Order: sequence, then C-alpha cells, then structure tokens
Amino acid sequence: MNKIVWALLLSGAAGAALTGAAEAKAARSAPVKLDLDTINAAAMPPEAPAPKPDDAHKKPAKVVPGYLKAQVLLDRQRFSPGAIDGKDGENFRKALGAFQQARNLPVTGNLDQATWDALNADQKPAMTRYEIKPADLKGPFVKKIPAQLEKQAELDKLGYKTPREMFAEKFHVDEDFLGRLNPKESFKKAGDEILVPDVERPRSDAKVGRVEIDKEARLLRAFDQGGALMAAYPASIGSEDKPAPSGSFKITAVAKNPVYHYDPKFAFKGVKTKEKFTVAAGPNNPVGAVWIDLSEPTYGIHGTPEPSRIGRSFSHGCVRLTNWDALDLAGMVKKGVDVVFDDTSPANVTTGAIAAAPPADPKPAPEPAAKAPAKKAAK
Repeated sequence: MNKIVWALLLSGAAGAALTGAAEAKAARSAPVKLDLDTINAAAMPPEAPAPKPDDAHKKPAKVVPGYLKAQVLLDRQRFSPGAIDGKDGENFRKALGAFQQARNLPVTGNLDQATWDALNADQKPAMTRYEIKPADLKGPFVKKIPAQLEKQAELDKLGYKTPREMFAEKFHVDEDFLGRLNPKESFKKAGDEILVPDVERPRSDAKVGRVEIDKEARLLRAFDQGGALMAAYPASIGSEDKPAPSGSFKITAVAKNPVYHYDPKFAFKGVKTKEKFTVAAGPNNPVGAVWIDLSEPTYGIHGTPEPSRIGRSFSHGCVRLTNWDALDLAGMVKKGVDVVFDDTSPANVTTGAIAAAPPADPKPAPEPAAKAPAKKAAK
C-alpha cells in the first residue's frame, strides 16, 4: 500500500515539474508585450553576460522592454545606440560603455544596477504617442531608389520612400521595429496615433572641442571644450579596401542636405561608369542628411541612407553615422575642431587618451580643399 502511495506522489511531482517546465518554456516563447505602459514601467532586465568574441557582431534576436527603455534613455543623453530596436546588441553595449565612462561608473558595457539607476535619473517616460499630421504625409516621397549610384543620379531627389521610413528616422528607431511597435498601423492616415520612442535630446549650448574616431570600437566620441565626454555615436569607419585615414585633422565646414559628387578615381565596386556624376540631395543620398568636411581631401563625417547597418557595415573610407546622429554632431561642431583617428581602442578610455597619443602619420594634415563641402567629391 505504501509503495502505491509513494508511486502516486512521485508521479504527481514529476507531472508538476513537467507542467512547470512547459509553462516556463511557453512564457519564454510568448510574444513580448510592447505597449506604452509596459515599456515605460519596465524594470531592469537580468544582467546578461558579455558576448563571446565570436558572437560580438551577431545581431541579437530577443526584444526586451527593459533594453528598449534603456536605449531611449541613452539616446536622449547623446550616447547613441544607433537605430533603437530593444535588443542587447553591440551598438547598445558601446553606448552603455560610453555613458558609464562619462558618469564615472565602471566601464563594462553591461546594463548593471548602477548604470540602470543613473539612466533612470531621467524620469521622463521613454515612450510616447505621436499623432500623424497632414504635413507628415505630403512628402515628397520617392517610390523606388535604385541601388546603383549611376541610376540614383537620374533622380531629382533622394527623399524618403515611405512615411514609415520617415517616422523611423524622426524617432531614431529601426524601421522594422517601428512596424512591430505599431502592428496595425499603415502610417498613412492623418490623425492616427503611433507608439514611438521619445528621443528629443535636450538643447545644449556646449560646443564640441575635440572629436575622436575609434576605428577598433567603431565609435565616434565627442568631448566638450573642457575635455569631458559629452556624446558618443556608433559609426561605420572605412574598410580594408577603402580604409579611413589615421592621424589628426580639422573640421573645415558643415553642409546640411548635401549633394553627392562621384569621381571615377574612387573606383567604387559596382560603379562602372568612367565619368563624373552627381546624386541629388536627400536623406537617402549616399552621404545622407549632412556632410562634415575634414581637412583630409575627400574625407568627412556624414549620414547614411541605411541607419540600421551603422556599426555593422563598412564605408568607403569616411565616418558614417545615422542621419540623426550626424545632424546632432553637426549642430555642436564648428570649423577648426580637431578630429583624431586612432587604429586601436585604448583600454579603459580616458578623456583625451586618443588625442594624447602620437598620430600614426607624422605628416601635417593637408590644406582644406577650396570647394564648398556640398560641391566636392565625397565618400
């Protein structure tokens, strides 16, 4: 009799364990709730281990409300995670590391309790609702933008393709993720409200005193005139085929809404023509919404038509940022600001660590070209 009772008890316990495991698995696989209140009230997610070197550049798959909230809070303070997507990815961790550096916290790149508390000193809600206005839908929009530069030169503008793309840039969010936040929304009807990150950055009279381009980390750091880290943006910086320069240069000019001029001497892959040509201005222009000209001829800091690829792709030698980060930086720099390129990330970066190192190329920076930045060939 006792054996039967024990057998029943054990079988019941095993069944309960299996049921609990199944429920836990179902909870993990259930769709993440992404509404206004859930995101704004999100608690700090469990601290994730640092990614292994082989996984560092892989795109993470899981959206977590706590990560989304943290990304918005970082973005508002000019420690950009790139295109906001709610995932624990490489650009997010770079933004966390820069924020930690600026706030004198241990620089780990992990979302720990001290970092979460410092971010949440900003008590403004991370998410808000935006009412689509008739003016938002007037465009002009470009139905199709060809991949080939020569074909792009045939267009009279390089505007947004859709209202959704425009809203994604306006609110610093990955376009597909914006669709996930608003699954029933067409983004084409005035009066509709859409759920978006509140990424309005506070106006600042502070000016950038020095820009440091960290090639290894694929990160642009901006320091104020007193030497404090005031902003950091993920960047695509050159490639093996078209490397970015090394050494110290100067900002010579800033041009918003630039025209792109291609010169055959650049010999970009996929461009077959041997003639110079011009691509019209617009956010989907090859250099995006702004061009920050450098004293190294044909090199600059600029925007991009593909914000979700920043930090995960290469450039033709220049420093490529999201359009919103490039515009943000452009509003804080002026002619004569030092821009320093470095090939290796200093361990535990400190203010001025890159600028204090001797430049890789001891030659003085070349004189700036006489042409206005919007008129010169750009990469």
